[in-house]
Amino acid sequence: MIRFLTAGESHGPQLTTIIEGVPAGLSLDLNSLNQQMARRQKGYGSGGRMKIERDRVQVTSGVMNGRTTGSPIAINLPNLDYAKWAERKITPITTPRPGHADLTGAVKYGYRELRLSLERASARETAARVAVGAICKQLLAQFGIQVGSYVVSIGDAEAAIPPDMPYADRFSTAEKNDLRCPVETAVDKMRQQVRATMEAKDTVGGVFEVAALNVPAGLGSHVHWDRRLDSLLMWSVGSIQAIKGVEIGTAFANTRLPGSQLHDEIFLADNGQSLIRRTNNSGGFEGGISSGEPIIVRAAMKPIATVLSPRRSVNLADGKEAETVYERSDFTAVPRAAVVGEAMTAITLANALVEKLGGDSIAEMRPRFDKLRQPRLDHLPMDNVEWSFQFS
Repeated sequence: MIRFLTAGESHGPQLTTIIEGVPAGLSLDLNSLNQQMARRQKGYGSGGRMKIERDRVQVTSGVMNGRTTGSPIAINLPNLDYAKWAERKITPITTPRPGHADLTGAVKYGYRELRLSLERASARETAARVAVGAICKQLLAQFGIQVGSYVVSIGDAEAAIPPDMPYADRFSTAEKNDLRCPVETAVDKMRQQVRATMEAKDTVGGVFEVAALNVPAGLGSHVHWDRRLDSLLMWSVGSIQAIKGVEIGTAFANTRLPGSQLHDEIFLADNGQSLIRRTNNSGGFEGGISSGEPIIVRAAMKPIATVLSPRRSVNLADGKEAETVYERSDFTAVPRAAVVGEAMTAITLANALVEKLGGDSIAEMRPRFDKLRQPRLDHLPMDNVEWSFQFS
């Protein structure tokens, strides 16, 4: 399986990540990888940190002559901001900021300095996740699988995406503006929402959507709770900082429909051989297993907890009520979080694909992929005879 660990602090020397389980023989395009890193740093409403960092990966293990070796891949991401902090005398933080891990981290680990929570809980860590996701996206691309994202709403500003708008068009349009919005007429509305938030010295959240195309049917499983692929996607995307809600497709809106209008009916096509759906209300899953339809993951991001106007809290050093001190942050991070959502989706799907196909190299995986069972009548022979359970 593919698994990874990240290490590093927001203002420490670097972020480090180790990825295990990437098969051998994957041609790794470092330029493409660094392009993914740059996408994470672009977005209207970003704070000053994005003007400092210029993330470029340093691969120190697991890739030789441009190809993966099958051994763990090690990546370093230097923090350019560290130079300003290396010799600085750090002012103690003793007043926990609401919405952050300051207080809960101190309760859990017994910290006597709240910055210790801040440094690791910071979304700076997501840069390492995007690096891992970029590698997994290149792995998925070997099998024709594409993962993209776009912003659905920021605050009250929502993009009315035409249901028949192709996902490829949604991806490409989103890349043309710094709100990552797939509907050009909604960009100004979102920009005005963010600008008003900045003027109010506040923060604003929103919703982004990740879509994975050409994912084969049959990934994941219904046999155990921790093998249901839709659940794994909700878990992985929900682990992103400030994400407070994840749904597959339009799950919450689906609750307002009767079952007769919701479930994706099955039809014959391809001269009566292929089984197809004309809708995708299930978001690409049935029973925790991919259906072959586009996989859709939507995530709700809360407003960033760091706001310019002080919040009421308690100074743990003197036990008195106090106001929080502002730490540099974004006004909104939804456009950038969408890229992180892509990464986590790609990592989860790549792991599911490796689990399904097996093999230690791309050369072993390709013929197995070509032989995957598909939703076709000739791939699904039925015995159609009476039988009994006979458990005893």
